[in-house]
Amino acid sequence: MKTVSTMWHTSKYFYLVVSLSMVPAFAANAQVAPEFFRGKTIMMYIGTGESAGAVGAYPRAISQVIRKYIPGNPNVVVSNMPGAGGIKLANFIQSQSLQDGLQWAFITRGFMLAPLLKVPGAQFEPTKFNWIGSPARTVSVGAVWTANTKIRTIEEAMKEEVVLGATAPNQDTAIFPNALNRLTGTKFRIVTGYSSVGQVDIAMQRGEIDGKVGFTWGSLMSGSSANWVRDGKVKVLVQLGMSKSRDIPIDVPLALDLAKTPEDRQVLEILCGPSATGYPSFMGPNVPKDRVAIIRAAYEATMKDPEFIDILQKQQLELDPIDGVELEAIVRDLYAKPASAVERTKAIVPQG
Repeated sequence: MKTVSTMWHTSKYFYLVVSLSMVPAFAANAQVAPEFFRGKTIMMYIGTGESAGAVGAYPRAISQVIRKYIPGNPNVVVSNMPGAGGIKLANFIQSQSLQDGLQWAFITRGFMLAPLLKVPGAQFEPTKFNWIGSPARTVSVGAVWTANTKIRTIEEAMKEEVVLGATAPNQDTAIFPNALNRLTGTKFRIVTGYSSVGQVDIAMQRGEIDGKVGFTWGSLMSGSSANWVRDGKVKVLVQLGMSKSRDIPIDVPLALDLAKTPEDRQVLEILCGPSATGYPSFMGPNVPKDRVAIIRAAYEATMKDPEFIDILQKQQLELDPIDGVELEAIVRDLYAKPASAVERTKAIVPQG
């Protein structure tokens, strides 16, 4: 009969043999993720239509460069999947995609509030997505066309009416000024129905309206509007972000700082939070972590690649990247806001 000591040594030897026999399997497993992408195609989905501006331009630029940084050099194909302001694509990535690391979503940032605000049809959980990164930070601003109004500061807009153009009640160009009216006391009159933000800009130049709240600073400072601020054609009244931009004149206040109560500020933080994510991208919640790590590393290498930087410069696109870890933190913070602030935000954002 074996003693306890003999049994212990026998057992210890058995586990040692088993463990050693498994080493090759573990070593092989370590190669699975890098080799997985060889011969595959990564689909980059854009959650808007073909004319998506920077939202579409960034992933198309990334697709031209990133494959050389992914082990196995997979093909990268860009495709549009518009619908419900990005909700269709987010639902697809959450539950219908294969969760294998071959589906990558790029959506206008506002979509991430949909589940928080109980928007019908939003069947996804942003806090569970594997966030990859954003190529640029953004901050939205409100501005007036100086030839159409004598208003020059946000404080003056709290005393006199300013007529603003907007696309639809549930879009930023209407949501932001509506929130400012309720939470800071501005007197913006919002005219909705413009087919695009570009049409709002044209109406402003024609003198139909006084201005727009919902420019992104980057878009305002590029293209045909690049010199508007410098030439005094527009005056920026307010910043709509989580912190002041270093590129905007110091005297332009942050909307958060105009809130009258702590809860008013929390509501504005919910509405402005997505702006802090810029042009965010993500993969499904169940994609293996090692594959997510590979795509994140390839994304970060692409952001520093001279060819990529040259593409952005030619298209006048900003480069101020955010990594996946920071995006995750921003989203977690949004979804940790008090229920009372969320309910007040729902009253500001139309559900239709």
